[in-house]
Amino acid sequence: MILRWLLSTTVRNAVAMRKHVYRMLCAQRDLLTPAAMQLVSSALLDLQKALQDNVDKATLKKEMTKLEQVANKWLKPYPHATIRENVEVLLVALAVAMAIRTFFLQPFKIPTGSMQPTLYGVTSTPDFSRIDFTQSDRSIIRAQIDEQLKLRGGLEIPTGWQRVKDWFHGASYVHVTAHADGEIDKISPVTKFLIFNIKQSLWIGGVEHTIWFPPDYGESDLVRRAGLPPGHFYHKGDDVVKLQVNAGDHLFVDRVTYNFRKPTRGEIIVFETKGIENLPQDQFYIKRLTVLPGERAQIGNDRHLIINGQRLDAETPHFENVYGFDPNKPPHESEFSGHLNGDTAETYGIYPGHGLAPLFPDAQTVYTNAADSYMVMGDNTCNSYDSRAWGPFPAQNVIGKSFFVYWPITERFGIGHSQTAQ
Repeated sequence: MILRWLLSTTVRNAVAMRKHVYRMLCAQRDLLTPAAMQLVSSALLDLQKALQDNVDKATLKKEMTKLEQVANKWLKPYPHATIRENVEVLLVALAVAMAIRTFFLQPFKIPTGSMQPTLYGVTSTPDFSRIDFTQSDRSIIRAQIDEQLKLRGGLEIPTGWQRVKDWFHGASYVHVTAHADGEIDKISPVTKFLIFNIKQSLWIGGVEHTIWFPPDYGESDLVRRAGLPPGHFYHKGDDVVKLQVNAGDHLFVDRVTYNFRKPTRGEIIVFETKGIENLPQDQFYIKRLTVLPGERAQIGNDRHLIINGQRLDAETPHFENVYGFDPNKPPHESEFSGHLNGDTAETYGIYPGHGLAPLFPDAQTVYTNAADSYMVMGDNTCNSYDSRAWGPFPAQNVIGKSFFVYWPITERFGIGHSQTAQ
């Protein structure tokens, strides 16, 4: 029968027809008379017998015609049958997509820069949100502002094919020039439709300036990214916003593997924040797994983790790049620099007062992880809020591991990052 179905269009049509009529018969049992039920059922049995008996094509078509006539006479046609069928197909597709998302591969967007340079969150050029206005030294703040202004001044916004190529690499551009003299009166929130950004507006001197399809600004917003100071007066023709926004990495999370084995050290895992103090309770984070249940961990002044007295290094699986840094070079944001404890961070002026790693304030402190709990750390050790600050979390919070970067198309595209920190 299977071979006949593969080779004969008539057999395939007969099987599909029988299934369709049978489904309609089952749906209308409470509407049909017993006589109508008997007639349709008898025609269905005759077609089924013809299929089983391997009759010739003419006989099979005769039985199909008979079933069609009986069905048309007694079964009630569905109103708007085409719409109904398309809706059914859509619902089945959605059900399949949800099943894949729940049990196999879940899409995930990198929310922050804590895993750079392994995985990137949203970045921009210029980025005025990077300026530390808490600095007591105003000259440092002025130098940081000048640096971002220089980046904005040197930014060239491409056109044509180059702009398209940049988009595939995740780069979007926002350029707004003032249409009138005046200050920024207000900035609207981004108007969304489903998951898509549609528009955002600025009012300058009472005139609306619309940004169509604005990019995702990540953990920041347009005001901080573009450096829009309150009260600044713009003249007609001035650049108000001139910005290149690089999309954060979008990836699929493997939700299957950990049903068959436990996570191993160094894998990049995605976990729920539920139950973790000092973190939002309804989000998913992504970090590198560093400390397993019951292990004793400390961070040396050489920026290497020590687990149960054993120092991790560049030969440790999944840590090839994390610990492949130049020990003579100071740690730097968004570069592989190992892991910092509180003392080392303070030495380099990073989060003074052990704000970066309160649970690992110095090289001598040993933290014992709780049973059935994990600890994680970001690869961007200079700017990662991780288990050095908020500690372990329950193993059941893990939902999967990083599997495949599908957007944007950069050197991180594919599965390489999930094996090592490429």
